[in-house]
Amino acid sequence: MAVRLIYETHAITVDNETGIATGWLPGELSRTGRELAKELGARRRDVDVVYSSDLRRAVQTAEIAFEGGKEIRLDSRLRECDYGIYNGRPVSEVAMLRSRYIDTPWPGGQSYRQVVAETAGFLEDLAKQWQGMIVLVIAHSANRWALQNLLEGVPLEELVDAPFDWKPGWEFSLA
Repeated sequence: MAVRLIYETHAITVDNETGIATGWLPGELSRTGRELAKELGARRRDVDVVYSSDLRRAVQTAEIAFEGGKEIRLDSRLRECDYGIYNGRPVSEVAMLRSRYIDTPWPGGQSYRQVVAETAGFLEDLAKQWQGMIVLVIAHSANRWALQNLLEGVPLEELVDAPFDWKPGWEFSLA
């Protein structure tokens, strides 16, 4: 039996609203983000377990969404890409540079390929423990790209420069 994996991005942050690429900085949900987190919880009540990045904005999303009603497991392997010296810089600046750091780490940070490797390890553990279950993952853009790369075969080179089109979750099957 497969794991039904649902990925949701963390809710909107103050940094999102002001055009900042948070990276490994904690971030803080905005007022709108808090409302969207509540909607996420209502939309995903049927999941068996919730995994979240351990970065504050993802943890806040999970805690607001489920208010103690679901087990929330934090996992550092679900962190956003570490932009190193570019953490906290304008999104416009970071976005122009993404394709340079697919295999080469950001100065003082990590590469997108390293995020894929972290995500692959996470998925291995998930497959062992949650067969036949519905698992919700609350994380970041780089993690969605990693899932699309690992589970759908989409090249990172296509993903890092594609425009972000939010939707209420992406679903994957993990055998």
